Amino acid sequence: MVQMTSKYLGDLRTEGIHLRSGNKIITDAPVDNQGKGEAYSPTDLVCAALSSCMMTIMGQVAVREQIELTGMTSEITKVMVANPRRISEIKIKLEIPYPEKLSDKQKEVLRRAALTCPVAMSLHPDIKQEVEFNF
Repeated sequence: MVQMTSKYLGDLRTEGIHLRSGNKIITDAPVDNQGKGEAYSPTDLVCAALSSCMMTIMGQVAVREQIELTGMTSEITKVMVANPRRISEIKIKLEIPYPEKLSDKQKEVLRRAALTCPVAMSLHPDIKQEVEFNF
């Protein structure tokens, strides 16, 4: 079980604390929704969590398969819609290092791992997940 706390700081800002580590996350409402946009918004964190989860699960596969993924990066784009205001699409572009060292089978295993990570499986099916793998 993981425990966290969250506190509203005022001015549309929150502070979350991961109790085991003491790490903190500040959120701020985006500029287009009455905020200052000085930190991740809650919906930004959802998108970042998807990317992070994909890379983490791919990392677990990489350890098992003896694949080097250190240095893998992602670019994340969040698409919002109104009525109701919500995330409609998350676009993730994954840049996988050392593609020349990967077999087609390894690439497919990594793709499958990313697309079935726990965050991907937890998001509502109406949220389109567009993932580009650059091997």
